[in-house]
Amino acid sequence: MSRMCKGRIMKALSGFYYVQMGQELIRCRARGKFRKDGLSPLVGDWVEIRKTEEGEGMVWEVAQRKNAFTRPAVANIDQLVIIASQAIPQTDPYLIDRISAIAALKSCGTLLVLNKCDLDPADSLREIYQRAGIPTVCVSAETGEGMETLRPLLAGKLSAFTGNSGVGKSSIINRLDPAIALSTGEVSEKLGRGRHTTRHVELFPVSGGALVIDTPGFSSFDTEELNLELKERLPETFPEFRPYLSQCRFVSCTHTREKGCAVRQAVREGIIPKSRHQSYLRLFEELKSIKAWEERGRPSK
Repeated sequence: MSRMCKGRIMKALSGFYYVQMGQELIRCRARGKFRKDGLSPLVGDWVEIRKTEEGEGMVWEVAQRKNAFTRPAVANIDQLVIIASQAIPQTDPYLIDRISAIAALKSCGTLLVLNKCDLDPADSLREIYQRAGIPTVCVSAETGEGMETLRPLLAGKLSAFTGNSGVGKSSIINRLDPAIALSTGEVSEKLGRGRHTTRHVELFPVSGGALVIDTPGFSSFDTEELNLELKERLPETFPEFRPYLSQCRFVSCTHTREKGCAVRQAVREGIIPKSRHQSYLRLFEELKSIKAWEERGRPSK
């Protein structure tokens, strides 16, 4: 006779969901009802399963989610950990700003980890994001520098690691816990980028009570999340803009070119980093063409 149990999906692979229940990992299929309802269980979901035999079961119910992402397909993320670098490959600040805006929209925390600081200390990036109010830490996956500062920032949270390919996401996770031994790609100095080696979405326990997910690079991560909701709430996803949003001359201010814009004045005074406002303008233009009817055609989450 089957019995009901609760756990968390740790991995999805080849149509199976691997659910952690205490010390036991149960391999499950999803019940047909989910397909009919247009709902797919996601890595990170809290679920109720029905055990069918030893080590096997069926995902029966999915608990309400804190948030969900399309690509990679993950749920209930506490923070997005953005890995960046000013060594090879150099990270464009715009990519960091896109991800941090999406994190704010999804009620996720954001943590910026500047890797390869043994090669370049990334002082300019650190200054920009510390001023923006985004927690920032410098590390080296190669030497281990900064790892003991990083660990407590991950403790007790489910963190999704993301960043442009070759910047060292998997290497940092390996350094945090060598037992995980994720495959890592070599960075091509000629191309200035890496070969992405992550094949599926999986949640890894790390010593200190942390859970981490290694995700694909920026391009595949955030394209699906650039949507109408982000368009409508874009200014508030830049935390350093918030104190000024109510001070603009016009209620409908877009903070792009209007006179009397308090955000633009803060940029001119050097309070808001210029690069952050430039990223805002690029996102504003990118999102401007999205219409409500296009949103209705997207698959539900």
